[in-house]
Amino acid sequence: MSVDTLEFEEPVAALLKEIAQLGSQPPTPERAGEIARLQTRAKQVRQDLFARLTPWQRVLVARHPQRPYLLDYVARIWPNFTEIHGDRRFGDDQAIVTGFADFHEQPVLLVGHQKGRDTKQKITRNFGYARPEGYRKALRAMQLAEKFRRPVICLVDTPAAYPGMESEERGIAEAIALNLREMAVLNTPILVVVTGEGGSGGALGIAVGDTVLMQEYAVYSVIPPEGCAAILWRDAAKKVEAADALKMTAPDLMAREIVDGIIPEPAGGAHQDYDFAASRLDEALWPALQRLMAMPEAERLERRYEKFRRIGRLGAEISGTAS
Repeated sequence: MSVDTLEFEEPVAALLKEIAQLGSQPPTPERAGEIARLQTRAKQVRQDLFARLTPWQRVLVARHPQRPYLLDYVARIWPNFTEIHGDRRFGDDQAIVTGFADFHEQPVLLVGHQKGRDTKQKITRNFGYARPEGYRKALRAMQLAEKFRRPVICLVDTPAAYPGMESEERGIAEAIALNLREMAVLNTPILVVVTGEGGSGGALGIAVGDTVLMQEYAVYSVIPPEGCAAILWRDAAKKVEAADALKMTAPDLMAREIVDGIIPEPAGGAHQDYDFAASRLDEALWPALQRLMAMPEAERLERRYEKFRRIGRLGAEISGTAS
């Protein structure tokens, strides 16, 4: 698969272009050696760039159009996936996918956002912006998982909940709020992973869990940088400054104990190697899930409650309103 480069990867793009030009010519031992040298150089340059990414550059990586989504990971980690459709009230929101699958022979429920690849898929999936029926479908599936005592794994990757008129008419705020309340007391292990963009309430609507992890180049915030810049500075062009101020990267959130762990990605981001990214996700999720399943139910629920209460107190300390 040809992978698009981002704006800050221009040095890598130049090397890849040179490699492509050499590859289109008749093969010779000298040319093969030059291609190998350039490939090594491109890999090193990419590693150097990604070792010092700015917060805004991490946002660009999290939004990469070829970044793996839930169904890409399902195909590599979770066999026997059976999708659940509809909220039994209005319709079936394609921006959120739910379904039962096997995870190391343990039945689990999967819930996650799906953005779509080509134009047709993106329109069908609403670019990952879920409507109220998506959150109601997710809650219906999670309550079903609780009934059959199956753990829940949520993969978060959305810019935000859909802000359109029909979304407001059908009660998007109420749908998200209900999910927050019900997930807080759902009596089954809940494991959450932010795999791309974790945007606002659209992300949090399926992200109340016992353990919250992030992939290395994912971001997680109450608002996208562009929206933050437009509110604070009346200028969306200040998105770079906003990304830095929001402290939305995995290392920032790990330092503040908002997330519980960071899952490494391949050099250049998860979109560079789906299989490698999936194997690292598997390696992080299975031990975490085993720990949650071994924990007494009352203790697990109490820890989940305290986890999010602690985040609320942290917000008060940052704003200076803590008593």
